[in-house]
Amino acid sequence: MLILALETSTELGSCALWRDGLVSQRICPEKRPHSETLLPLVRELLAAGGVRVADLDAIAFGVGPGAFTGLRVACGAAQGLAVAADVPLIPVCSLESMAEQSAGERVLALLDARMGEVYSGFYEREAGGAYALRGEIRVSPPGEVALPAGAGWLACGNGLAVYPALLERVQATAGAMHAGILPMADSLVRLAAVKAARGEGIDAAQAAPLYIRDKVAKTVAERLSEGGRA
Repeated sequence: MLILALETSTELGSCALWRDGLVSQRICPEKRPHSETLLPLVRELLAAGGVRVADLDAIAFGVGPGAFTGLRVACGAAQGLAVAADVPLIPVCSLESMAEQSAGERVLALLDARMGEVYSGFYEREAGGAYALRGEIRVSPPGEVALPAGAGWLACGNGLAVYPALLERVQATAGAMHAGILPMADSLVRLAAVKAARGEGIDAAQAAPLYIRDKVAKTVAERLSEGGRA
């Protein structure tokens, strides 16, 4: 099975190719828009593997949550490639791919949502290798992030690095922490392979980013009220 994965939900964009369990990955150049670098990187990745778009069995993409512009880049590119190859799309949540990257069994994924907030989701690994979301994905201030009960869970994601207050709260209860984790295409494509085997692909026309919130930036009044600049 050949699966291409696209992940641009944060500043660290990437693409990966799954070939019957073997994964190769390319990372987008820093400080350049993903809209400029993703597709050339995909062409390079496929060419290195001797794979044509028409050879693919599915295309996976990071559906979100994450940066609004980045989510649109991955979704749009995945849709265009899926139509050209006539293959299904497999949307994968960015928080779930962070859980996969952490290799934990019970994982709280914490992704910086900017504007003083954090995307959070609690996942437990299932027998088939994928992760099941427990509860719902939330966006909230660091002090209001819901922490899972019990012991033996792991916290991961850049939300821990960006918000020291959240790090302190988590340190008191988590069994382990990995603050450097961001969504990556190699972990995304491993989850996509499990989902593809389950027949969870969708038609390209059904694909849409998972935003969680529809607010792109704070207003001038909000920034001033918090002591910021207009």
